[in-house]
Amino acid sequence: MSKEVSEEGHTQSHGKDYVDPPPAPFLDMGELKSWSFYRALIAEFIATLLFLYVTVATVIGHKKQTGPCDGVGLLGIAWAFGGMIFVLVYCTAGVSGGHINPAVTFGLFLARKVSLVRAVGYMIAQCLGAICGVGFVKAFMKTPYNTLGGGANTVAPGYSKGTALGAEIIGTFVLVYTVFSATDPKRSARDSHIPVLAPLPIGFAVFMVHLATIPITGTGINPARSFGAAVIYNNEKAWDDHWIFWVGPFVGALAAAAYHQYILRAAAVKALASFRSSATN
Repeated sequence: MSKEVSEEGHTQSHGKDYVDPPPAPFLDMGELKSWSFYRALIAEFIATLLFLYVTVATVIGHKKQTGPCDGVGLLGIAWAFGGMIFVLVYCTAGVSGGHINPAVTFGLFLARKVSLVRAVGYMIAQCLGAICGVGFVKAFMKTPYNTLGGGANTVAPGYSKGTALGAEIIGTFVLVYTVFSATDPKRSARDSHIPVLAPLPIGFAVFMVHLATIPITGTGINPARSFGAAVIYNNEKAWDDHWIFWVGPFVGALAAAAYHQYILRAAAVKALASFRSSATN
């Protein structure tokens, strides 16, 4: 017992058993001169293109079926979104961090995990990739694409825009909160399997949110996904509701970043303690 207490006290006296990476510079113009930055942009572009192609094609393929038991169903659509995120995050995490979503990028920017330059570059690459991905779906499935909604996000009949906005906020909160938790360096240090399995809970978060919100909004929680589908389908209804699929995810990402950083990781308490310590000295 005394040995355990002694070891615990020894560990505490020498600091924590993990290292938080330093905050990213707010505006790091030096990244524009780095090949790794442009490689990351390419990775985000291709990943978002593949994500939109597979998922929107799955949506159109399901709607094309006529029988009640034909197609993959809503469960299959949810699996397509969650499964593709799992695969693509696994493939691109080592290159770009595997964001594939402007809301995720925004949340990580608020937490000072990426610079403003990188965040803006990622969002542009993601939106362009989404447009191209949906463009491929339209090129390969033109007639059903045009007649079956184009995979665009809209508020379903029977639901108000306020309800849809709330669904997008909560859904994105679940996703971004999962991203923060799965990539937390504190957990990575104490549970060695966490970095390897990080894409799995992120993909499952996307899957579960789709089960809940497909009947309400078709599930956005990713502004690039909604933007790419709206641009290619270019329907008035899609554009009327489109603001929901930017405001909701960004508010949800803001809430998740604040909750994880300032409540769970107690960043505000640590900052206050540091301020009091420096004032005393």
